[in-house]
Amino acid sequence: MSRAARLGAFIILTLAILAAGIFIIGSKQYLFSSTYRLKAQFDNVVGLDDGADVRVGGVHTGTVSNIVLPHTPGEKVTVIMDLGKSTHEIIKQDSMVTIETEGLLGNQYLAVSFGSAGSGEVRDGDTIASQPPLEMSDLLNKMSGILDSSQQAIQNATRATANLDSISAKIDAGKGTAGALVNDKQLYTNLEQTSGAMRDTMVQAQAGVTDFQENMEAMKHNFLLRGFYKSRGYEDAAELAKDEIERLPQGTPIKEFAYPAKQLFDKQDSAKLKNQKSLSASGEFLANNQFGFAVVVASAGMEGDTQKDLVLTEARAMVVREYLVEHFGFEDSQLKTLGVGKQTDADAGSGWGTVRILIYPAGTEIPPNKQTQTGVLSKTTSDQPVQASTAAGAKAQ
Repeated sequence: MSRAARLGAFIILTLAILAAGIFIIGSKQYLFSSTYRLKAQFDNVVGLDDGADVRVGGVHTGTVSNIVLPHTPGEKVTVIMDLGKSTHEIIKQDSMVTIETEGLLGNQYLAVSFGSAGSGEVRDGDTIASQPPLEMSDLLNKMSGILDSSQQAIQNATRATANLDSISAKIDAGKGTAGALVNDKQLYTNLEQTSGAMRDTMVQAQAGVTDFQENMEAMKHNFLLRGFYKSRGYEDAAELAKDEIERLPQGTPIKEFAYPAKQLFDKQDSAKLKNQKSLSASGEFLANNQFGFAVVVASAGMEGDTQKDLVLTEARAMVVREYLVEHFGFEDSQLKTLGVGKQTDADAGSGWGTVRILIYPAGTEIPPNKQTQTGVLSKTTSDQPVQASTAAGAKAQ
């Protein structure tokens, strides 16, 4: 090959690489795809820059095209976003924009929430609502205050326990008034006069332990630690059976939606939703049709620990119910849950399990709430089964 041919080939290859790079970068910035523009206003943008990601449901669907400072001190900072046309069906007038951080110290990006089914559509150039960003300095200050309170509560409990241990040791050794009470009734009279002080000590110890428990609970729900619990798909195991019934009702459903668990959840042992849009068909049916009540039934495959799989299916049913109630307009008391654990027919191919939404006609008896079987107060106060409501989507008065 001649030198001129090699030079020509090199130039053509360079231009091809340059063109590919332009298209790759342009696709990330939505330069070569159909977009529309929305705006949001904030008091401050805490490090958000031009070109930052815009995510809808956790998926990168746009970029920040411009950040405009206010003209007067009383105005807000305006953030202009370019979003892909595919988001136009799920972003509504009641959607909310927040500034989030990747990890603890990562880059800032905009997160846009799904709108509700009954809300109006957004138009190009509209301004949608926003929430003020969380200041890391404020969170650290609150965390410091919680830790200080917890430390003081532990110290109070330790001192009270030490006093009780000292008293118990003396009684066991037969020392003091307690050891002599058996033979001297006069000591009993004297002890009555000092029992008030001991009761005060016990009250202080109990109050110290209570303060410690309350502060530890506050730490659990703190922003910095909440992700540890949310990574499992739920924050409080006590909530799993709040809307769970003990069995399926008699009768045939008027409609059934079935989903492989692998389609809805991010891990085989997790109850954290990853593909909420798959539930749109069932949510729209619940919002737009009359029915008695519905049950979210979650089951697992035959592998793994039986007790853990039961808790996992209860959690999956709960998070699917919470998503449907939050994003579609119907009476939440009409939607129940049932985690059944291992099932031989639960998507044996993948071993992940299944989620089914069974919708029953009006007049179907709702089985008792599962909490009544464990001694926990049920939402249904009567011992008899409750009749389902006859109108779907009716809000509680």
